[in-house]
Amino acid sequence: MDAKNPIDVRIIVEGASDVESISKAMRNIALGAEYHITISSIIPTTSSEIAKRAVKGADIVLIATDVDAPGRELAEKFQKILKDEVGHIERMKLPFGHDVEYIDPYLIQNEIKNAIIRSGLIAIANIKLLREYEDKLKESNVEIRNLSQINRELEAINKDISFKHDELAETNNKLEVEAENLNKKYNDLKNEFAALKREYEDIQGKDLFEVYSINELWKEAFDEELDDYEQIYFISNEFKPENIVVGQNRIAAITKKDAVDWLKIIRTVLIFYDSKIEDLKEDFDKGKI
Repeated sequence: MDAKNPIDVRIIVEGASDVESISKAMRNIALGAEYHITISSIIPTTSSEIAKRAVKGADIVLIATDVDAPGRELAEKFQKILKDEVGHIERMKLPFGHDVEYIDPYLIQNEIKNAIIRSGLIAIANIKLLREYEDKLKESNVEIRNLSQINRELEAINKDISFKHDELAETNNKLEVEAENLNKKYNDLKNEFAALKREYEDIQGKDLFEVYSINELWKEAFDEELDDYEQIYFISNEFKPENIVVGQNRIAAITKKDAVDWLKIIRTVLIFYDSKIEDLKEDFDKGKI
């Protein structure tokens, strides 16, 4: 055992007479040789603040008070106040109503030794408990490392999820813009459709022209082939019949009968075309044909 680092024991007593009793008892006790212990100071005080300053840094503090109720209460008070200031606190009981001159030093020596032995036994138990704590600490460190690894993996996953979230958010924004544009186009088409529907309904309420092939209608009406379309165009342009449109080898009229009637008029005109065209035109204007 290293003599340079003995266990520092300090004793708190109630008064100066107790210091004399402890000092006398310690004259014939070799704590350093037996226990590697040195009693560095005997502190006579009942003050909590003085006791705190006096025991700071001690390994063991012995609280030596009478066995009566006031002594027990003082010891309990010091134990509560000093428990976080030193390594270990142990109660040391002095005989009730002792007299410094007649007290047997042997009794105090035994009490000091017994208090130190109790401290040692408790320290041994604490060592076992400390080892258990060390084992738990090692297990906790392993668990902390594992949790740290899991945390790093989760952070990587979270980073990846955050990146994907940003991508999805950007895609969602684009889709929202596209949806807004499509919705606008839909509304425009809807309005166009409504306009076309109204226009179609207006057209349905009106008389529509029907279009026929002049050649086919001529052949059907007169059982002969048409030789010259230009003559029909010329006559139609000259007389400009109402609700009759001629062009592109087609004739348009409200009814097929109207178209045939106009072709009949044209055929009559063509029969007299060479000699009486002006007369026919005048008669047509007067409604005679």
